[in-house]
Amino acid sequence: MNCNTTKLRDAITFALAVGTVSSAGIGAAIAQEATETTTLDRIEVTGSRIRQVELENAQPVLTISREDIQAGGFNTVADILQNISSAGNPTFSRTSPLTANQEAGGQYIDLRNLGAQRTLVLLNGKRLGISPDGFQDVSTIPSVVVERIDVLKDGASSIYGSDAMAGVINIITRRNFEGAEANVYFGQYDEGDGQKQTYDFMIGMAGDRGSLTIGAEYHKEDGVWARDRWFTNDSYPGYPQYSTTVVGQWGNWRVGSTGPWQVADRGSDALGPGGWHNQTADDTSKPSDQMHTLTPLERRSLFVSANYDLTDKVRFVTDLGYTKRQSFRQIAGYPTQSQAAAIQAPMSAASYFNPTGGTDPVNWRRRGWEVPRTTDTNQTTWRFTAALEGSFNIGDRYFDWDAGYMYNENDLQIINNGNLYIPNIRLAVGPSFMNSQGQIVCGTQGQNGAPDSVIAGCVPWNPFAGFGTGAVANSLEDPAVQAFLYKQEHALGKTETNNYFANLTGSLWTLPAGDLAFAVGVEHRKEEGGFTPDAIAQSGNSTNLASGPTYGSYSLDEVYAELNIPILADLSFAKELSLSVATRYSDFDTFGDTTNNKFGLKWRPIDDLLVRATWSEGFRAPTIGDLYGGTTDTFTTGFRDPCDSVFGDAAGSPRCLQDVPADYRQLKQGFEVTDTPAAQTPVPFRSGSNPFLEPEFSKSKTVGFVYSPSFAQGLTVALDWWNIRINNTVVSDHPNDILSDCYVALIESRCGLFSRDPALGNIVTNLSYGGRNAGYTETEGYDLDLNYVLDTDYGRFNAKWSTTYVSLYELKSTNDADTVPEQSNGIADNNGVNFRIRSNLNLGWTLNDFGVTWGMRYNSGAKEECFFDEHCSHPNYQAPWTQGSVVPMNRVGSVTFHDLQVSWSAPWNARIAIGANNVFGKDPPIFFTSPASGFSFYGGHDLGRFLYARYQQKF
Repeated sequence: MNCNTTKLRDAITFALAVGTVSSAGIGAAIAQEATETTTLDRIEVTGSRIRQVELENAQPVLTISREDIQAGGFNTVADILQNISSAGNPTFSRTSPLTANQEAGGQYIDLRNLGAQRTLVLLNGKRLGISPDGFQDVSTIPSVVVERIDVLKDGASSIYGSDAMAGVINIITRRNFEGAEANVYFGQYDEGDGQKQTYDFMIGMAGDRGSLTIGAEYHKEDGVWARDRWFTNDSYPGYPQYSTTVVGQWGNWRVGSTGPWQVADRGSDALGPGGWHNQTADDTSKPSDQMHTLTPLERRSLFVSANYDLTDKVRFVTDLGYTKRQSFRQIAGYPTQSQAAAIQAPMSAASYFNPTGGTDPVNWRRRGWEVPRTTDTNQTTWRFTAALEGSFNIGDRYFDWDAGYMYNENDLQIINNGNLYIPNIRLAVGPSFMNSQGQIVCGTQGQNGAPDSVIAGCVPWNPFAGFGTGAVANSLEDPAVQAFLYKQEHALGKTETNNYFANLTGSLWTLPAGDLAFAVGVEHRKEEGGFTPDAIAQSGNSTNLASGPTYGSYSLDEVYAELNIPILADLSFAKELSLSVATRYSDFDTFGDTTNNKFGLKWRPIDDLLVRATWSEGFRAPTIGDLYGGTTDTFTTGFRDPCDSVFGDAAGSPRCLQDVPADYRQLKQGFEVTDTPAAQTPVPFRSGSNPFLEPEFSKSKTVGFVYSPSFAQGLTVALDWWNIRINNTVVSDHPNDILSDCYVALIESRCGLFSRDPALGNIVTNLSYGGRNAGYTETEGYDLDLNYVLDTDYGRFNAKWSTTYVSLYELKSTNDADTVPEQSNGIADNNGVNFRIRSNLNLGWTLNDFGVTWGMRYNSGAKEECFFDEHCSHPNYQAPWTQGSVVPMNRVGSVTFHDLQVSWSAPWNARIAIGANNVFGKDPPIFFTSPASGFSFYGGHDLGRFLYARYQQKF
């Protein structure tokens, strides 16, 4: 089919098809002079199922080309996508080592800060596999096979189905590759840690009827320890006094629940009533000494694509993918407390190691410093796609079709070490004595000639010994004690996706302005999976958090239709005017059916200007984990009790005084009074699933333009306004939200989700939370993309600038009509940061075989709740959603990271590049709320200057 080109059409076509002028920060195009008629193949572009000769459509699409990937210092698909301006917080950040769920170690992309589960990821137009909780791991895709990445910044459920609410990421792999290519990448932080290395190889061959392309990759990233960065060495930088815990590697005890804790003197035998002192600051532990800041991972990947022409009009295409990912994380040894509700193991008065000399049982505390907690996660992913595709004509009408099958399987194994087996703790601190052979054994000694009552297999434990106190025998340094108290735990998970599809696209008839194009298709998909924790964890007999098994499945049938309707063409102020319409009907066996529609408008008043607009409906179906997940216990970090008389937002309010005394203080781990506004809970809370969840529904709108002026060759400007509102949201409740709703927002129904235990100081207990359909989330803003290319006698200069400005981020987690929505734009909390502005500017220069790229990544500042008076710029902050309460806030400043790369194309068909990300070594701003991180900084920020080198050899 022939079409006459225009300058704007050529600009967008060139950017998308060739991909040499977009970047990880910009999706733009170059205007090209063209006067001849060009013949183009019909292709499918991201955001539409209609195969067409023109690549631009009514939807904003960012394209990241292979050249862009190589010009930057980020070497994985996840790192590349995480740094685009429209990306949100990293989900399950690798700088949050306390995260040990099924998804830990994977990498997930969140567009618009609406959650990774609301961003659909495709591989060659087909869905990636998902975890039981609906997360798609982009780390399973080796970067060596990536040809380009399309980011559709618009809702697309009518085109692709569930989950495409915030946008769609379509990763297109290299095909029809001929020859061979090898790449080596090595980098590390200038502190000498966090090494990253990648070795990959690509080989391909093509003939008259088909081609075969094979890519293999090995990727490894070393960890970074918290003790090796000043901003993670302390839990709250600048406040080392709050970085230690009273449950330390030197065990301590007391009789009853009052009075000072006693610690064995250094060098004492930790036996009997003598040789003890009141616990001091020297007898505490610093958990960050044993924790990762950045967790390590290792990955091996293989990807094969092939196609073969069975006839002149029928082709067989197939993809095969394999990835094995291993990740690891370490945190400090478990802080065991005999008073903890799940343990309840005071040391028996009859224990050989009882420091009272046998007069009283004692409560005790001991952190397992000798055996840190570790999680080793191994996931194997298999992916297979096979399809037949072809074309035919009926008269002068063309039609393209494809039909096929896709299978994806994720097999997961998690090995946990460092958690104690509670029944054995109780035995080990129970009655014990020294027998006639001088051995200390569990049980009781016979009296008056009665035989001893020995507990077979039990090893007595002295929690007060070790670390220069007492003998190694019977301390946690004793291998026999470790073997008795610690049980390795294994968890298994598996998910399967089976997808059958068929599509037909073509031209129905010719209208005065052009062809009326259509696409129709059907799809059947089944998702099945589950996760089985170790039997010990399921029983609740481990200090590992108790959790239940997850297993379930759902299936759906879908049918869709799409039309592209040309209305006007080649008229004054209407060089082109067209309308696109799409609808998809989805029938789930879980909640029922739903229909979602989309409308798009494309208007080109002059050759240089394209105006575009869309309106679309979207939905997200509840996941297997949402519906069938087991319950899980968790000691919530960053927990804030609004009724705390020192730090609480509602302290002394009538609602608080109904439940607690006026001088009430929140307790932290160790059942000690907290000395910071937020702390880890001393008792676990329980989260779980909800089989009655319904889908979320969304409406998305975009209006924008692309301008490529003929008077400034090489310049393209794109500006888009967007708005997304999600209703009936599946709210992942949080204990902080529940208590804030109860005591600050005064929502009485939320007060029934927990109770308080007067015997333990009125702490919150029996708090259960899970997913629920309630409220809404709405966000809107602007995307500005600018690209300029200038060819001179001194080389080619280019500038690519991409900025996302968020004007609104509003959410409401309840259906209570009287509740004022929360305005979260520019706010940071423990979940992440809602930046108002993210902006990337990339400047490049190339001359012959040499090239230089300079990049700048900007994140605006944000406000967080005050932790310390010295860091509290808005002590009297009030907003409508605080219901008149003062919530002191502190503003954290903006940050810009600079990147530099220098490259040389060698005459032996090689390319050598050296560079630095964050070349000036800028430290991340301090956020005490630990957004998307386990420490006091934002998990998406750089950890320091990262130096790297890349070598590519083509054969």
